Amino acid sequence: MTTAPLSLEHIIRPSTLKDGKPPVIFMLHGYGSNEDDLFSFANELPEEFCIISMRAPYNLQPYGYAWYAINFDAEKGKWSDEEQAVESRTKIAAFIDEACATYHLDTANITLLGFSQGTILSYAIGLSFPNKIKNIIALSGYINENILVDNYENNAFNDLSIYASHGSVDQVIPVEWAQKAPEFLKKLGIKHQYEEFPIGHGVSPQNFYSFKKWLEQKT
Repeated sequence: MTTAPLSLEHIIRPSTLKDGKPPVIFMLHGYGSNEDDLFSFANELPEEFCIISMRAPYNLQPYGYAWYAINFDAEKGKWSDEEQAVESRTKIAAFIDEACATYHLDTANITLLGFSQGTILSYAIGLSFPNKIKNIIALSGYINENILVDNYENNAFNDLSIYASHGSVDQVIPVEWAQKAPEFLKKLGIKHQYEEFPIGHGVSPQNFYSFKKWLEQKT
């Protein structure tokens, strides 16, 4: 399928469904990567899903893209540009609406699949706008409350489900940050599954087949 000129660069694997509007998975890659990264999973995921992998809007030199800048300086140490993160949250939410209208997708069956920084944005979108999202697959990331909409805790989360996983020896994002998610989600009454795998900052085959099975049970 030829991609349409929408607000974010993207690649697409169409659904095999012949009738009706297909469910869709939106993929959000990690810091310094691009839309090809998670798209490598596409051929292994259920055929009824349309899969759209987005490119983050901020260029990183010499190559790659980011949903927001991560800065390093002597005084503040490592810190994230949360203003850019909120801008990306808004851009992704708008792109989801654009893509669903353009490609005739089922707006009641939207899954976000994120990795690392893409997971942080997936949480931000799902928790801020749970009326838009049915499922989140949150790989190797964490919840950043600072980039959620105000009063997000008053949202209705009845229809949102989350699968989260993390590497127990992740050297990029400490596993302790991810371990806060289950209690956070429990307080909001969000259905969730959390798993850890004996890997670093990545997705093992065992991890992949676990979230694939979870997703298949949701369809």
